[in-house]
Amino acid sequence: MQRTQSPLPARLARANPTTVFLVTLVLALVAFFTPGVVGGLLTLLLAAAVAALLVTTWSVQTVPTRAIRLVVLTLLVTAGLAKLL
Repeated sequence: MQRTQSPLPARLARANPTTVFLVTLVLALVAFFTPGVVGGLLTLLLAAAVAALLVTTWSVQTVPTRAIRLVVLTLLVTAGLAKLL
């Protein structure tokens, strides 16, 4: 790794995809099934994590992948705001 590179992308590349998927699935289910404001805040927290991942990996993603991730981010934010209201 070069001195100018951030260690975060290298750590993300070493993550086990199955584990990341299962942890994200559990967090999403907890956020969706928790009622009221707490569920909305958890959903928005999950959306913030997706947004951070999107920003971090934007330059290496293809255009269709970027579009799918933006749609997922939009749906998460919409669901979180709907649960808050």
